[in-house]
Amino acid sequence: MPLIFQKRQNMVEDKDSALDSPTAFTPYEPDADEEYMNADQRAHFRKILNGWKQALMTEVDRTMHHMQDEAANFPDPNDRASQESEFSLELRTRDRERKLLNKINESIARVDRDEYGFCDSCGAEIGIRRLEARPTATLCVDCKSLDEIRERQIAP
Repeated sequence: MPLIFQKRQNMVEDKDSALDSPTAFTPYEPDADEEYMNADQRAHFRKILNGWKQALMTEVDRTMHHMQDEAANFPDPNDRASQESEFSLELRTRDRERKLLNKINESIARVDRDEYGFCDSCGAEIGIRRLEARPTATLCVDCKSLDEIRERQIAP
């Protein structure tokens, strides 16, 4: 197997997708009479968001080092094309992560303003479990479902 394909395979095997929602946290268990989005819950989500942000930043650094270390001018056109394809895929992924970092930063700002956890459309509680599954969610399940139905109707 050519060296470039071996390195790419190792990179794919070693990498957890940082775009996935964070999974390394203990689910929050609210008390029965606990107020929604109290200080403890906001701290819980701030920790999740900051952890996710840190994981994404680590991936960005790893990619930059990888691209600098692996940048070579291969004499074989096939190897060069493979390397360019690999770099293109990496850069596309990093662009998606950059957009996700913006959403994470917006969510952290919402936590700081005590606006986190409430639907942008109707003002209802988004829900702790939904926010743990997708910490950058800004719509409740009902409004998101309506939004997706509208998107499907508009799409050609």
